[in-house]
Amino acid sequence: MAPKERNVAMMGARSVGKSSLSIQFVEGQFVDSYDPTIENTFTKITRVNATDYEVKLVDTAGQDMYSIFPAQYSMDFHGYVLVYSITSSESFEVVQIIYEKLLDVMGKPNVPVVLVGNKTDLHQERAISTEEGKRLAESWKASFLETSAKQNESVADIFHSLLVLIEKENGNNPQEKSNCTIS
Repeated sequence: MAPKERNVAMMGARSVGKSSLSIQFVEGQFVDSYDPTIENTFTKITRVNATDYEVKLVDTAGQDMYSIFPAQYSMDFHGYVLVYSITSSESFEVVQIIYEKLLDVMGKPNVPVVLVGNKTDLHQERAISTEEGKRLAESWKASFLETSAKQNESVADIFHSLLVLIEKENGNNPQEKSNCTIS
């Protein structure tokens, strides 16, 4: 059976690690420095609960508080990864603005979102507590993870969680199928 295609947009402020997370997920390596992203698309086949998915991951250019939500990211996307850096209060504010703009453009009360606090390897510079991230995600009915692209910590979990949310949104229950039948 062909894998299910799922289009995912990775969004957040500049320099929060969107590209590092994308490359770590797709290629399994940490890239420390690169030019600011304009937009990259990555594709990876991944398996969640016995279903194969072809994840088309669009790594977007960094957003700031004043950027208009790019309308192209509201069409043909199944889910969103909103990334902030745990070392930056501003990046935490930016994801909240992106989320509000996203709902506004989509015209839906909620969309499949995983909120990601990246750069846990810089814990000594932490500005946003885990609790703040969890609270925000709960208010959005989103999943929440803290990650380190550098240490490949919880990176695959982002996409696993998002695919589960997307399937729920589509009315599918992505739980493991049990072999027990009731007759």
